[in-house]
Amino acid sequence: MAKKAKGINAAAKLMKRRSKSRWLDSGYIRRTLDLKRKSDPLEGSSQAKGIVLEKIQIEAKQPNSAMRKCCRVQLIKNGRQIAAFMPRDGAQKMIDEHDEVIIECIGGKQGRAKGDIPGVRWQVIKVNDQSLKSLLNGKAEKARK
Repeated sequence: MAKKAKGINAAAKLMKRRSKSRWLDSGYIRRTLDLKRKSDPLEGSSQAKGIVLEKIQIEAKQPNSAMRKCCRVQLIKNGRQIAAFMPRDGAQKMIDEHDEVIIECIGGKQGRAKGDIPGVRWQVIKVNDQSLKSLLNGKAEKARK
């Protein structure tokens, strides 16, 4: 490996070396080329509206053996399909096919999946403009659309 430049006129050489070396860092590449926003189905926004296509069950990672209740959602803004987790007990009974839902990020580290649900990065928070939490608590009736 080449030694670092020292002495007179070394600054330019060190700056060039640094700018070349930065492209070896994957974090720098993602930031510079704005790859997160380009690959993000929500396109940088915190929440998005979508239509439920089907309800699915995803097997949890080891050592758990549960079937996590999720749904396949097609986003209205760009037509992309994603899997969204249905949180809380009984949420799958409140969400039907062709319902309009609002999803948000689950909040795993680095924008990745959270917990033992592989590949699921989003969760449902509203169904037909009614909060999923209030529907499950019995404080609101499910609206017909």
